[in-house]
Amino acid sequence: MKTLKVINPFEGCVDRVYEYSNTEQALSTVKQLKIQQVSWSMKTCEQRVAHVLKCLTYFEVNKQTIASDISLQMGRPQHQAIFEVDGMLDRARFMCSISESTLKTKEVSQKPNFYRAIAHEPFGVVFTIAAWNYPLLVAVNSIVPALLSGNTVLLKHSGQTPEVGLHFERAFDVLVKNVILDHATTGQVIESGSVNHVVFTGSVNGGKQILRHCAESLITPGLELGGKDGVFVNNDADVDDAVESIVDGAMFNSGQSCCGVERVYVHEKVFDEFVLKAKTLMSDYKLGDPKSKTTNMGPLFKSSASKVMSEQVNEATTMGAKVLVGGEELKINEAIFFAPTLIVDVNHKMRIMNEENFGPIMPVMKVPDINTALELINDSVLGLTAAIFTKNRELADTFAQKVQVGTVFMNRCDYLDPELPWTGYKNSGRGSSLSKFGFYNLTQNKSIHFKQKLKEGYTL
Repeated sequence: MKTLKVINPFEGCVDRVYEYSNTEQALSTVKQLKIQQVSWSMKTCEQRVAHVLKCLTYFEVNKQTIASDISLQMGRPQHQAIFEVDGMLDRARFMCSISESTLKTKEVSQKPNFYRAIAHEPFGVVFTIAAWNYPLLVAVNSIVPALLSGNTVLLKHSGQTPEVGLHFERAFDVLVKNVILDHATTGQVIESGSVNHVVFTGSVNGGKQILRHCAESLITPGLELGGKDGVFVNNDADVDDAVESIVDGAMFNSGQSCCGVERVYVHEKVFDEFVLKAKTLMSDYKLGDPKSKTTNMGPLFKSSASKVMSEQVNEATTMGAKVLVGGEELKINEAIFFAPTLIVDVNHKMRIMNEENFGPIMPVMKVPDINTALELINDSVLGLTAAIFTKNRELADTFAQKVQVGTVFMNRCDYLDPELPWTGYKNSGRGSSLSKFGFYNLTQNKSIHFKQKLKEGYTL
C-alpha cells in the first residue's frame, strides 16, 4: 500500500504515516456521500444549521489538540495556531447565521398572472481540495456553506496537513469524508464525473491542472490561487500604525499566505521614517521551536522554498537592491527558516517585485505619488488584495476604483471578513467564497416560471 509520510518541519522527523486511497476507493467514498446527500438535502435549512452548529462543538472541545496538529504538521507556533481554531469557528457561525436568508427562494418583481422566483439548489457532492498554510480557514470556506446548502463534501487536504482533514471528518461524520489522494488520483476522481463541483485552493499552476481535469466533466471550479499583494503608504498615513500592520501582514505565518504583503510602495516624504521603523520591528522577531511561547515565527513548511527566496534576494542585490534586515536562510535544529527580510532600492525588473515568493520578505520601494503606486501595484498577473494607508477617505476611494484586485483595504491588510466575498482578479482565482456569494458558488440556480392564469375564467 502506498503511504504518505508527513514530516514535522521543525524536528525533521516523520510526524505520522497515512495510507493513500486508490481511485476505486475514492469513488466508493463518493458513492456513500451521494447516498447521504439525498436525505441531507431534504432537511430544511434551519435543521441543517442546527446540525452544523452542533458539529462545530468538536472544534471547541478539541481546540488544543487541533492547534498542536497544525503546529506539528506545518510549523506555525502553537500559540498562534489556537487563534486559527477560534477564527474558523467565528467564520463558520457567521455563515450559519446568514444561510437561511441567503438560500431561501426569492420571488422577482411581480407580473400579473405569473409567479417567478429563483431557487438555490445544492450541486450534490462538493470536492474540496484544501491548502496547508491555513488548514482550517481554507477548508471551512467551502465545507460549511456547502453543507448548509444541502451538499455533502469530499475533502482532500494538503499532503502536509492531512490530520486537519481528519478533524473535519470527525466533526461532521457522514457528511464530510476525508481522503488521502495523490495528484494523479485526484485528477481521476474529477474526470470520472462522480463529483458535482470542485473547490481548489493553491498555486496558479495547481489551479491550471485542476481546470484541465474539470474540463473533462464540464465542471466550472472555484479557484483560490496566488497573490503578489501590494500596499501603498501615503504621505499623510499614521506611519507607526502602517508599519505595525504591514510588517505583520508580510511576516505572519512565516510569510506563507496568499494574501500576505509582498510589495510595499511608500510615498517619498515618509519613506525614510517607514523603513527605519520597519527595520526596528523586523529585527525583533524570535525564530525557533513552534512549541515555545516566545517563538513568533516558525520554520518554512518546505525547506526547498528557501531556495526561491534566496534566488530572488540574490538577484535583487546583484541589480542594486540593499538588504537592511535578514536576507538569508537559517537552520535551527533540523528546520529551515528564512530570516525576516527587509529590502530596499528595488524595482520591477527584479523578480522579487513580480514573482510570488511565499515567504517573510518585505521589499519596499519609494514612490512620488498614488498614481505611480497604482501603476506598479497593477503591474502584476495576480490580483488578490491591495491596501492603502491614508487618512484621506476620498483618496482611498480613488485607489479602490483603480486597483485591479478582489479585496481593497484601507489602513489594514491581510484579513478576510466573512461578510465580504473573497475573490481574486487575473490569475488569483475564479469565483468567490464567504459572504452570500460563497453560497451562490456552491449552489445552482433554478428559475421558477409559473403562468397562473391560462385564459379568461380559468386560474391555477
